Amino acid sequence: MSLDLDTLGLSATVTAEGISAPDYQTVLDTITGYFQQIYGSDSYIDPDSKDGQMVALVALAIHDANNTAITVYRSFSPSTALNDALTSNVKINGISRRAATNSTVDELLVGEPGTIITNGSVKDTNGIIWNFPAQVVIGIDGTAIATATCTTPGSVAALAGSVNKINTPTRGWVSATNPLAATVGVAAETNAELRVRQSQSVALPSVTPFEAVDGAIANIEGVTRHKLYENDQDTPDANGLPPHSIAAIVEGGDATVIANTLRGVKGQGSTPFGSTVIIVPDKYGSPHPVGFSRPVDVPVFVKITISPLTGYTSQVGDEIKAAVAAYINSLAIGASVLLSRIYSPANLGVVSGGNSRYYDITELLIGTSSAGVAATNIVIDFDHSASCRIADINLEVSV
Repeated sequence: MSLDLDTLGLSATVTAEGISAPDYQTVLDTITGYFQQIYGSDSYIDPDSKDGQMVALVALAIHDANNTAITVYRSFSPSTALNDALTSNVKINGISRRAATNSTVDELLVGEPGTIITNGSVKDTNGIIWNFPAQVVIGIDGTAIATATCTTPGSVAALAGSVNKINTPTRGWVSATNPLAATVGVAAETNAELRVRQSQSVALPSVTPFEAVDGAIANIEGVTRHKLYENDQDTPDANGLPPHSIAAIVEGGDATVIANTLRGVKGQGSTPFGSTVIIVPDKYGSPHPVGFSRPVDVPVFVKITISPLTGYTSQVGDEIKAAVAAYINSLAIGASVLLSRIYSPANLGVVSGGNSRYYDITELLIGTSSAGVAATNIVIDFDHSASCRIADINLEVSV
């Protein structure tokens, strides 16, 4: 029987349902059948034969080519593209993958009105330098808020009030301090995070101004997390937002850029409300106060008591701590810490056959101080965010 080269059935095919291809074993069996059809059914092509190994290599090459075709096909959609393909894909939306960032902090500068600070910088109590934008101007009220970027890469923390030493003295510049703690640097944006931001970015020309503001904030360089609230009523809401206002809680990003974005995208008649206020002039030079807030950090302490089973090691304990800390640090701004939901990461996701089979959790307590842990939820205010360090997780192994 002659071979029909048009219907070998070995290549990837695209249909209305998408792309598909035969698996490796199917390709191998098909090629084996064709080989025996050509050279005879008594041909010896077991894996230990030269012909058998050649057939296996050809099958693997076809299988790899099919997988490459599937990867290329799927790289055209942001929902399935990976790594560099996803980075290239989202450029059509005018965004790019965020690289790893340095820590940033909002500084309150005091000095003579009109003073220009050029290439200024400040130091924290540890002697680390934080650089301002190329030019900062003290406002008519004798103050200015500017975002300083840490010169040391990585996750550099700075408590409120600790970045307070002028590093580049300038005539007319009197003092500097940070009312809030610094936003620590983060790793490069993951595929999952970029997909979320891509979906938010397409909301820029959206139906409602609220969604447009949300998408615009997400697209600001350096912003790692944000939450947007709106009060469209005639009375203050439960969060204390004034009537007809919006409140943006923004982690990371330059304060001036955030204020200008809010001013440019918000709907008419809505007032940007927050603890950080930047004066943004309109095209006629009239000043407009624009408010937003930085999330207030709420450190979370955890106490976990476990009963070890056969196979438990200290490495498993380290995995428990890392999983719990990662979960708490992934919570959205304003999201409360629910005790019941911590059991899942504490059980390492309850993966069947995973390391959670080496222990039983006998007690799980959380709190905002090491001495105040209890079997209760931690309520987080709308403009606060929970965080957890591995060092703040106390894992006790009962005997």
